[in-house]
Amino acid sequence: MVILMEFAEILEGLSYNEKRLLIALEKEGGKARLSELIENGSFGLEVEAMGAASWLESKGLASVSETSEKFYVLSDKSAGSGLPERKALDLISKAGGSLSMADLADSMPGGEDKIAVGWLKRKKLADIDGSKSLVLTEAGKAAVSEEMPEEILLKKLISGPVPEKEADASAVSNLKGRKGMISEKIVTERILSLTGDGMRAARSGLVLRPQITDVTDRMIQNGEWKNADIRKYDIQAFVPSAVPAKKHPLTRLGAEVRRLFMDMGFTEMSSEYVQPAFWNLDVLYTPQDHPARDLQDTFYLEEPSKIPVDDEDLLEQVRNIHENGGGTGSTGWGGKWSREKAESALLRTHSTVSSIKYIAEHPQAPLKAFSISRIFRKESIDSTHLPEFTQIEGIVIDENADFDMLVTLIREFYARMGFDTIRIRPAYFPYTEPSLELEVFFNGKWMELGGAGIFRPEVVEPLGVRHPVLAWGFGFERLAMLKWDIKDIRELYISDLDTLKENPVL
Repeated sequence: MVILMEFAEILEGLSYNEKRLLIALEKEGGKARLSELIENGSFGLEVEAMGAASWLESKGLASVSETSEKFYVLSDKSAGSGLPERKALDLISKAGGSLSMADLADSMPGGEDKIAVGWLKRKKLADIDGSKSLVLTEAGKAAVSEEMPEEILLKKLISGPVPEKEADASAVSNLKGRKGMISEKIVTERILSLTGDGMRAARSGLVLRPQITDVTDRMIQNGEWKNADIRKYDIQAFVPSAVPAKKHPLTRLGAEVRRLFMDMGFTEMSSEYVQPAFWNLDVLYTPQDHPARDLQDTFYLEEPSKIPVDDEDLLEQVRNIHENGGGTGSTGWGGKWSREKAESALLRTHSTVSSIKYIAEHPQAPLKAFSISRIFRKESIDSTHLPEFTQIEGIVIDENADFDMLVTLIREFYARMGFDTIRIRPAYFPYTEPSLELEVFFNGKWMELGGAGIFRPEVVEPLGVRHPVLAWGFGFERLAMLKWDIKDIRELYISDLDTLKENPVL
């Protein structure tokens, strides 16, 4: 029974086409094929009848069922002249069961002989002997006087479409192998039926009168409105969902992160994608034999392959720090530092390069800066890794900066982003001490969100920094995965319109 509206309300809200369909189905005993309604003139267009049926179904007055059946149709009308292998069989039979390839070619010009030979061999109707003559096999001799399954099917197809259930499967397969000979056609049959309430509505004395949705000046002046039904608005009717224009979710998240840091008094910083290894690695006290420099981890450029570093004083300080610790009290990494390696051109492997270059230009405390930077690593693509991704980088220079302040900043950032439960554990990075990694439990396991620490003296002293420097790098895409419960990072860069439409604005 109809429960969404009162029955009287439903009758009052029926459209002209809905009434037409109710009356037409009642005349057919409450059930009819859509094709029958078109044939008997109840409706001129299928779309009109189906539109009305959909609305009646939503109101509980009708139901729509459909069945689909596959038919085969003849696409190549020339197939009626016979199959190439049939022509070849007849020619070989007339020649006494053996015919040279040359004679067959003369009798079947235009390359048809080659097609025929191919099918004769495939069906094992003929063999080719040593003299390059076609000789009928026992199956071929029998086929001379018998119709092949393909020929039987072709006869049916010439008369019209053949249902799949009436077609020999092997014949269909062979004919499909001949380009353009037959094709498939799906025929859908729709049956419209009245429900109990639908039959009741159809027998309620419905009157078909023109129906209008907008009253115009002309209708009022000529009195046309008097003989027409004015369509009542149905506030419970189905309407398509409205999808507002909105930016890509990653763009919106970037704006949110940027606004958060700005509200906390940070300045935005940036750097170029292409960097010399000097700024990307050496200034950050990463040894020149560190695995991060290997080709399997880093994208090196062929053109340019080198980027000269002009600051000779800074170069010398970094050299000394790597080789013997310089004046930092460290022992350094030992060995001989290579300027050539330091000037190798690469795609930046972390956003910390933005931080260190910004610190070199602004060494004095207090300082707070951040960046949202694209970085590149030779990562194997999986549900949580991409070779090109984004990091949220941040630094704080303050005379009172310490590890507690760093942890507090991290927790504050994620709390403002809506995530209170994170795990912080000790870690190691060449350029920070102490160091930490932060993780969150996601999709059944702990997922790393990023790393942080306090820059070592070997990093900041050559740049003239005299106060502690807090630094961190968070995964931007992984933050998006958490925010929208995305299980696979690749979904963020697949332009699927449905996914983008369903993504919440807030």
